[in-house]
Amino acid sequence: MYTEASLARVAKRENNNKRKYLVVNPLQGKHVPVGGAAALSMFDALAARVRAAYPGQSGERLLLVGFAETATAIGARLAVTLGTLYMQTTREVLENAGYLFFTESHSHATEQKLCKDDVDGVIGRIDRIIFVEDEVTTGNTIMKIINIIESRYEAPVKFAVASLLNGMEPASLERYAQRGVDVHYLVKTHHEGYTAVAEGYREGSGYIGRMTADSDAAVTDVSEGYINTRRLCGGREYGEACDALAQRVAADIPEGAETVAVIGTEEFMYPAIHTAALLGERGIQAFTHSTTRSPIAVSEDEGYPLSKRYELASLYDGGRRTFIYDLRKYDCVIVLTDAPVISDEGLSSLTGALRSAGNENIQVYRWCGNGKRQ
Repeated sequence: MYTEASLARVAKRENNNKRKYLVVNPLQGKHVPVGGAAALSMFDALAARVRAAYPGQSGERLLLVGFAETATAIGARLAVTLGTLYMQTTREVLENAGYLFFTESHSHATEQKLCKDDVDGVIGRIDRIIFVEDEVTTGNTIMKIINIIESRYEAPVKFAVASLLNGMEPASLERYAQRGVDVHYLVKTHHEGYTAVAEGYREGSGYIGRMTADSDAAVTDVSEGYINTRRLCGGREYGEACDALAQRVAADIPEGAETVAVIGTEEFMYPAIHTAALLGERGIQAFTHSTTRSPIAVSEDEGYPLSKRYELASLYDGGRRTFIYDLRKYDCVIVLTDAPVISDEGLSSLTGALRSAGNENIQVYRWCGNGKRQ
């Protein structure tokens, strides 16, 4: 049974006056290291609620849209489990693609976009779009993209939102009800005191600057089966592709390794979580989390979710500032990315951070269709 106490940890956003707190879910596999099975079990609980709302006999053809950055794995898992079409929003650049642009005003990175070409192709072939989030607070961001879609397309389509946490106030829920937008979630949260909770924590000293040492980490390119979920895909096909990747990675785990971290990168989370779950089934203590654009304050205070923050350059763009939290020492660390070109700055800073936490065996896998690496 999931509760607000078990899924919502209040943290401080860094230099963000629009919303001073951030809810960190310790089971999500994003900021806090967690076993892959624990994350998937939570996602599957949400999938069960969606399945109950739209059972197979209803005949509704569904498209699930996962929100970048933190909900891409949730959306992917729901699509894999339910066998629906899937795509995610993104902040990355897609070659030869047009976009539907909208904003997430409270975020550190406000721009969001959805591949317009794929929406063009699927409208008329689906009955409902379900937007998948980790947390919905006001519902304003999702309503922005709903308004855009309704204004651009004549074909009728219904909408819904599914999230792990929902903090919408009665007025926001009523606004959704009046628009005919269904709302599904695992846990209802109450945000009234979150700002005060966040401001009550003392900021800690666990800030580790960017590493600049040369990286000698092995990088393996895997082009077989790559599916880019920033474009429209089938959930079951994506699940099968991720499983094949996980099997490929698992075959390279050193004999005798008892503890393994599987780290995803920014929007690319689900393959890391799935791989960690597979390793857990084989008796390995496997944990997963991902790099992120989110600058979150850290604290040593009891109950605060994050104690160390490592600054990185992005694997996707060496000029982009990213982070990873609460690194530990493992027998082996697997990094999974789909960066079209891995930046030298990103690889150096990530492996440097991992080595500073005591990790010696670091393996990087780049899952991407074009086979290019810098």
